Formats: sequence, structure tokens, C-alpha cells
Amino acid sequence: MANKLINQMGLPKYIANVFTARNITTAKEALSLTEFELMEVLDVNLAEVTSAIARISEITCPPYQTVLSLMEQQVQKEHNGGHLSTRLKGLDDALCGGIPFGVLTELVGPAGIGKTQFCLKLALLASLPEAYGGLDGRVIYIDVESKFSSRRMIEIGSKSFPEIFHKKGMAQEMAGRILVMRPTSLSEFTESLQKLKISLLQNHVKLLIIDSMAALVAGEQGQGAPRQHLLGWHISFIKSLAEFSRIPIVVTNQVRSQIRDEACQYSFQVQNREKALHEHTEYDSHLVAALGIHWAHAVTIRLVLDSKSGKRFIKLAKSPISPPLALRST
Repeated sequence: MANKLINQMGLPKYIANVFTARNITTAKEALSLTEFELMEVLDVNLAEVTSAIARISEITCPPYQTVLSLMEQQVQKEHNGGHLSTRLKGLDDALCGGIPFGVLTELVGPAGIGKTQFCLKLALLASLPEAYGGLDGRVIYIDVESKFSSRRMIEIGSKSFPEIFHKKGMAQEMAGRILVMRPTSLSEFTESLQKLKISLLQNHVKLLIIDSMAALVAGEQGQGAPRQHLLGWHISFIKSLAEFSRIPIVVTNQVRSQIRDEACQYSFQVQNREKALHEHTEYDSHLVAALGIHWAHAVTIRLVLDSKSGKRFIKLAKSPISPPLALRST
């Protein structure tokens, strides 16, 4: 609205022409000046300036909304925006259908907890035909740590979707829809990202996975730049990719030991592990996600994988539409 043209705001023709003659054409340009500055520039009296500014402000400023209406809009947006089902009912219900399109979803957990396996299953779900609940599209899987295993993916598919994978040629067809990239450095990753914007649309890509983001910058630490500085451009670009392509983007992240007084900075630092695991509420952790607070604020959805007494849990730690919750995972 700030770039709306002044001559389209219903001002008296005389005043609108004066603004144009003085090369003040948008609401932003007009509202950037004080009333007395406008009097001098436009050579009109205070009453005319005040009236013009009031009209420009009225049209430019959005109307007020109640908290209830904002909540209803958000829920409606989540339902209409599109989702990739995780096939975990509790998680899908909390997210209004699954991993949302157009935003950045982060998967956090210690090594060996199953982050890559979760990503492999999401890749299969995105490539499934729509008749079977999939997105019937291609997947770009950026495999930073060389953990992607085509054999393991087929095993997961055969176990999770036997009715599909036992059909002749179906496993090969779905595997052919998953494109794997393996950048060996942050600079290679940067170059790959820049080429993705057009590829996402041209190749009918329905999911982008980056596994893992923290591993990309691990080798860059010796150069003296903090992780958040190294990733500043990447954070912005990945978020813009999600918004531009309207597909889900899933990024895995590692964990590190928590330092003193740090827990309050992270959304998944909560208390009462035992209570949470039994009542599906919140639980404590001595680990925090890597990459720092700037990255933590950049993600829209944060899922935390954890285990206790041999049982695995997935926690929805950050979401604009759901409170934190913990669910058993298999």
C-alpha cells in the first residue's frame, strides 16, 4: 500500500496535480515528509496539506482486525495452503493436514535419531500418485552428509506402502522422481540454490529437502565467521524459495550441548520430560538446535525428534497454529 499512487487516492484534482508536479507520486513519498515540509514543497496552506495527508493515511493504512479474525484467517490459510501428509495422525491434525506448503519446516534431533529416515519417507510421500495420498511430483533431496540410501528408501517404501511398491515398475518409477544433489561445500550449496528457483517450477518439484543444514557450515567454522553470519543469505533465500514455489521445504538440523542461560532463547526448551512423555505435553532437553537463534527464528515449523527408554517421540516445538505437543513415533 505504501507504493500506491497518490493520483489514484481520490484527492482533489488540484492537490493531486501539485503532488505530481513536485515528483511526489506515492503514499510512501508523501508520508515520509512532515506537514510543514509538504507545505514548503507543495506551496499550499496547512489545511490543504492536513486534509491530503489524512486521506492518504486512511487509504494506505490497513483496517484494524480483531485477534479472533486473525486467528480464523490463519487457520483458513493453513487449510487452503496445501500440505504434505506425514501419515502421523496426531501431527497431521496439529498442522491442519501435514507439512505446510510455502514455509520452512525444520527437523531437529541428535545423530541416529531418525531424521534422514523421516526425510526419506517424506520424499516417498511427495512422489506418490495423488490417488494414494501423495503429491505426484518430483523431489529434490540435497544430501550434504551422503546419508541418502536408495536401498533404504525402497525398504521404507515397501514396508510403508506395500500396495504400491509391489506393483511392477512402481518402485523404479517413484525412485526416478527423487533427484539427489550432493554439494561438498557451502559455496557449492550456494551455487546449487541459485539454480533451483527455475528448476522447481520447470520440473514439477513438490518437495525440497536439505539434509543437513548444520553440516554445510561445519567445515567453514575455522574461517572465523559465526554460523549465523555464514547462513544469513541462505536463510533468506530458502524462505523466498518456499514462498515463490509454494512447496514444502524441509531442513534437518543437528543439536549441540546447551550452555548456561540459553534455554530461554529456544522455543523447544521446556520442562517436565516425564509428564510430557506420558501426557503428550512438554518435556525438558539438555540439547539445543545448532545454527543459532537467528536460524531458530527463521523456521516456521520446528519438529524435534527424541527418545526415552527405547521409545521415540516427535515433538511439535514451534508452530503458528498449534501449541507444543509430543507424540509417539515409530
